Amino acid sequence: MVFKQIQPYSQRTISIPNILTLLRILLTPLFIILLIKRLYPQGFLVFALAGISDALDGFIARYYDQRTLLGAYLDPLADKLLLVSAFVCLGVLQVLPAWLAVIVITRDVIIVLGIAIFTITEKPYEVQPSLVSKCTTAIQLITIMVILLHHSFDLLGFALAPLYGLTAGLTICSGLHYIYLGMVILQEEV
Repeated sequence: MVFKQIQPYSQRTISIPNILTLLRILLTPLFIILLIKRLYPQGFLVFALAGISDALDGFIARYYDQRTLLGAYLDPLADKLLLVSAFVCLGVLQVLPAWLAVIVITRDVIIVLGIAIFTITEKPYEVQPSLVSKCTTAIQLITIMVILLHHSFDLLGFALAPLYGLTAGLTICSGLHYIYLGMVILQEEV
């Protein structure tokens, strides 16, 4: 997420991308229930559907100029909700290493704390993912997909250890990047 000068959005709040984002939020509890019941193939399908809705809402918002301020906040919230739920559940179920879940969750807590600090100090910012953040989200999604594929169909188990390392490394880099950006913004004159 890069914090920069705020750009205008459509004044509409109801749009196809926002509806798709709300669908992704509503799929998250179903996904959690499936993981708790260790129904990994069904969990994989719900997670894949959520991923498709994420790609589709972004495409529609950009291509058909349906970007909204609500969507700018809801979309990353939906992503965080799904990913944090996945990492927490899979960590608790001991399907992925607990240390990896802690790293992913810590980065997201840092982001939320940063936003809270900006709000309290009335620093203007816009929620927009940086390149490192997009790469981090992509590798986290891939890691969850591979874990679910491995536990559903005994596929790609060889890829798990390298994915864990890559996910941890990118997540840490992204967290440090946000801390740096936050410090720069806090030192700027309003």
